[in-house]
Amino acid sequence: MKKNVAAKGMVLATIILMDILSGMEFDLFVPSFPELQSYFSLSPFWVETLLSVNFAGYCLSLFFVGGLADHYGRKPIILLGLMTFIIGSILCLWASSYQFLLVGRFLQGVGIAAPAILSFLIIADAYSLKKQQTLFAILNGLLNFSAGAAPVLGSYITLYFHWQGNFMALLFLGLTAFVMSILFIPAHKLPEHKATLSLSGYLPIFQSKPLMLLILHIVFNFVPYWVFVGMSPLLYMEDLGVSLAHFGYYQGALAFVFAFGSICFGLIVSRYDQKKMLYVSALIFIIGLMSMVLITLLDTPNPLFITLAFLLFIIGQIIPSTILHPLCLNFMPQAKGRVSAILQGGRLIFAALSLQLAGYFYQGSFRNIGIIIAVFILFTVITLFFVIKNRELMAFSQNNK
Repeated sequence: MKKNVAAKGMVLATIILMDILSGMEFDLFVPSFPELQSYFSLSPFWVETLLSVNFAGYCLSLFFVGGLADHYGRKPIILLGLMTFIIGSILCLWASSYQFLLVGRFLQGVGIAAPAILSFLIIADAYSLKKQQTLFAILNGLLNFSAGAAPVLGSYITLYFHWQGNFMALLFLGLTAFVMSILFIPAHKLPEHKATLSLSGYLPIFQSKPLMLLILHIVFNFVPYWVFVGMSPLLYMEDLGVSLAHFGYYQGALAFVFAFGSICFGLIVSRYDQKKMLYVSALIFIIGLMSMVLITLLDTPNPLFITLAFLLFIIGQIIPSTILHPLCLNFMPQAKGRVSAILQGGRLIFAALSLQLAGYFYQGSFRNIGIIIAVFILFTVITLFFVIKNRELMAFSQNNK
C-alpha cells in the first residue's frame, strides 16, 4: 500500500514538474525582452516574433502529438517532446545570431507541446470527472504559481546572468523532467482499436457542435492573458518606466491570484451547483470587461491601474477553467489526445496572431493592447453564455460527477 501511494506521489510530482516547465517556458525569458531587443538590434515586432515562432512550433507539434499519444501511448511521446525541447534550449543558450535564437525557440515550442498537453491526460485517464476537476484545479494553481514566479525569477536571472541565464534555467528543468518521466510515468494502457494517425481522426471532433463550442470558449478565455503577458514587458519597462527588478511583481501578481483562487476553488468545486458558478463567472467577466474598456479609453500611463483592471478578468477565469477544461477532455473520451491537441492548438494560434497584431499596432501606450484584450473578453462572455445554455454539455457535466 505504501509503495503504491509513493508511486502515485512520484507520478504527480513528475506531472507537476512538467506543468511548471510548461508554465515557465513562456514567462521565464519574457523579462529579458528589452535586453534581447538591444543585443540583437530588434524592433518590437521582431521581439514578439520570439513568442510567435514558439507558438507556431507548439501548434505544429500539437496535431501530431494528439494522434500519436492516442495511438502509441502518453509516455514515449512525452519523452520525445522533452528531448526536442532540450535540443531547442541548447540552441537558444548558445545562439550567436537572432536566426539561431528563432530556431531554438521554434524547437522549444515543438518539444514543450507533448508534456504540456499529455501531462493532464495522465490524470484524465486515471480519475473520474469529479476527481479530475479537483486535481486539474490544484495543478492549474501550481502551474500558475510557477508562471507567477517565472517573471519575478526571470527578472532577477536577467539582471545578474543576462538573457542566456533564463535559457540555462529552462535547460535544467527540461533535463530534470526528462529523467523523472523515464523513471516514474507509467505506460498508458492502449485501447483494442487504436486511433487512426490520419487527419480524418480529427473529423468527429470538428463535427461535434457542443464540443467545438466548448473549445471555442476555452480558446477565447486564454487569449487576453497571453496578449497582456506578451506585450507588458515592452509597455511597462520601455514606456511606463517600470524597472526590471520590479516588473516581475506586476505580471506575477496576476498568475498568483489565479493560482491561489484555482487551488481554493478546486477544494470546494464539488459542493456547489456548477451551472450557477458559471453564471457567477460570467458576471465577473462583464465587470472586468467594463473596467478594461474604461482603462483603454483613459489610456492611463499608470501600470498599477492597468494591472488592477485586468485582474478582474483573471479572477473570472478561475471557475470556468476548473469546470470546463476536464469536461472538454472527457466529452469524447476515445479522442482525449486529439481534443487536447485542438484545444491547445487553437489557444496558441489565436494568441500568436493576436500578439503579432498587438506588436504591429503598438504605439507606446496601452490603448491598442487594451482594445484587443477587450474584444477577446467580449467573445469569452458571449461563448460562456452559449456553453451554459447548451443542454447537452450541462447534462454531460451533471451525469459524470
